[in-house]
Amino acid sequence: MTVTAAQLAQLRRMIAESTEATYDDELVTAYIEKHKLLDERGQEPYTLDETTTPPSLDDNDEWIATYDLNAAAADIWEEKLSALIGTGTQMDFAADGSNFRQSQVADQYRERARYYRSRASSKTMTLHKWPEETTTNDFPWIVNLPEIP
Repeated sequence: MTVTAAQLAQLRRMIAESTEATYDDELVTAYIEKHKLLDERGQEPYTLDETTTPPSLDDNDEWIATYDLNAAAADIWEEKLSALIGTGTQMDFAADGSNFRQSQVADQYRERARYYRSRASSKTMTLHKWPEETTTNDFPWIVNLPEIP
C-alpha cells in the first residue's frame, strides 16, 4: 500500500504546498493513506479476520492502492485554516482611508476545504441489526392497514 510520487505531487498542487517546509512527504502520505477507497475491481483495502477475538482488520493483498485525494486535500485545508485562526492575527481594519481585510485568507482556506470536501468520494456502509428480530405471534402489527371486522 504505497502512495505514488504522482499522487504526492498532485496533492501538493491541490493544497498549494510545493515545498516540504510545512508538510513533508511523510505527513502528506499519512493524509493520503487515511482515505483508502475500493479499487477498480471492487476490492476492499482490508479483510475481516474473524479467527481473532475481537475480529480484526488485515491488509488485503489483492487490493490495488486507490486513494481519495480530494478528501485528503480537504483535511489539509481544514488543518491550515485551524492553524491560521489559532494565531489570532486575522482581523480586518481600516486605516488612512484604506480597508485591510486579513480575514479574506481564512475565507479562502475555508472555501478550498469546502471545494475539496464536496468532491470527495461518497462513503457507504452496511448496517446489520443485531440481534435479529423474532416475531412471537402469527399476525404482526402493521401500521395503516384497515381493520378487518
